[in-house]
Amino acid sequence: MKKSKRFKEIEKQINPTKSYPVDEAVDLVKKTSTIKFDASVELHIRSGIDAKKSDQQIRGSVILPHGTGKKQIIAAFVEDDKIKEAQKTGADIIGDEEIIAKIKQTGKVNFGIAIATPGMMKKLASAAKILGPKGLMPSPKDGTVTPNVGKAIEELKKGKISFKNDDAGNLHIMIGKVSFDNNKLKENLEAVMEAVNKAKPSGIKGTYIKNAVLTSSMGPGIKLSI
Repeated sequence: MKKSKRFKEIEKQINPTKSYPVDEAVDLVKKTSTIKFDASVELHIRSGIDAKKSDQQIRGSVILPHGTGKKQIIAAFVEDDKIKEAQKTGADIIGDEEIIAKIKQTGKVNFGIAIATPGMMKKLASAAKILGPKGLMPSPKDGTVTPNVGKAIEELKKGKISFKNDDAGNLHIMIGKVSFDNNKLKENLEAVMEAVNKAKPSGIKGTYIKNAVLTSSMGPGIKLSI
């Protein structure tokens, strides 16, 4: 990939051989974000798991103390008796069979996260081929399949995020925006690291977290000392 002149200039501020303490890394990620929009701040973790083994999967969730800074459109797929509860707690879309049929027909969605009651999962399963690849299929492991939809929506509104490893065993987690002050980014990062450590798979042998990098959208990576 050819680097732009802008990227080469900001990259000079970072020592590629150094691993930075959290405070310094957070400060640098803000200083090296020079794009015009409010960039996302992301944490990328390379783990030592074998992603092909079922007992070495990393999956969990965490409520970020200060949220991600990104507004999520929440769709709640619920029975009639749960509609008021979902609306009251802030669901943006109430999913029903008509919406499921439209997803199947068009292949398009207009929400960023979906929750469902256990009873609605049978109906939602028919759209799994569309929702699954987009990472939008509700899952009990993420707490997005639950009879307590009100609590689930409230947690999402407070900043709850889910994470899981990709096919290479890596994690990519948004922890906030460049506009956040340093302490908010630091506290979000620390909450994520704590959750990732708690999610350590029982089957892993050797080093769990090999390295971690903090970056902003279109910004250079900053190695963290972990």
